[in-house]
Amino acid sequence: QVQLVESGGGLVQAGGSVRLSCAASGGTGRILYTAWFRQAPGMERECVAAMALSGSRPYYADFVKGRSTISRDVAKNTVYLQMNSLKPEDTAVYYCAAGAPPLGWRQKEAGYNFWGQGTQVTVSS
Repeated sequence: QVQLVESGGGLVQAGGSVRLSCAASGGTGRILYTAWFRQAPGMERECVAAMALSGSRPYYADFVKGRSTISRDVAKNTVYLQMNSLKPEDTAVYYCAAGAPPLGWRQKEAGYNFWGQGTQVTVSS
């Protein structure tokens, strides 16, 4: 069973940066895609960024495009999300997700089988 453990969240001032990490273990051969989602209070979970195992053509939601980077360290089975120029509206619980979503499902919550426990990012104004 794949296990995902996020880290790196916390309290950040607006304009600052945060780097989230997602370490995967157990059955990682079943992972073809890894994504970061976020969920703010009272809101639906939404995809922030997603990346194939190959690392090619990562997806970024419009609200983070140009100020976020998803990357991976294959040797460490770890995926990162670097977010810069943070805004108060970026405040949310950030979740790492992994799986083998078919085309058309890679930005959808239902496309992923494995989830981390989430890490809180709070951006103060």
